[in-house]
Amino acid sequence: MNERTLTLLHQQPVLSEWIDYNKHMNVAYYVLIFDQSLDVFLDDIGLTREYRDSSNCTVYVLETHVTYIQEVHEGDLLDIYVRVLDCDEKRMHLFLEMRHHEKSFLAATSEQMIMHLDKTGPSATPMPDFLQSRLQQHKAEFVDAPIPKQAGAVIGIRRKK
Repeated sequence: MNERTLTLLHQQPVLSEWIDYNKHMNVAYYVLIFDQSLDVFLDDIGLTREYRDSSNCTVYVLETHVTYIQEVHEGDLLDIYVRVLDCDEKRMHLFLEMRHHEKSFLAATSEQMIMHLDKTGPSATPMPDFLQSRLQQHKAEFVDAPIPKQAGAVIGIRRKK
């Protein structure tokens, strides 16, 4: 995958307080950056704070898979890309990439399953048509692109035969 098969969503520099004892960004901050980027995406499709307040609906992340591919360091500028792999009336299946801005290498990926909820339950509830339409538009943008190799990965120890 590369930036031509995903939409640029967000940029974030690596802050000094995010560096761990290994002298690179700690794993928790990869997740933080992906989460902040998810907020940008939700705003982009119309699932804003105003929508959540007026509709009494929100989203929960049901599952996330993060892969750490190449370390990043203090001051590195990161580009976060998103792709809608699938969606239905209540869920969105997203794939995010974190790339080094200057060197373009893939640093990490995050695959997420997100559910739209009525906060009074909380219980799953269909998204309004305008949100479903925007998700379908995002999905259609890269419908012919190959699925990222990290998508749908199963964790486990690979044994040599």
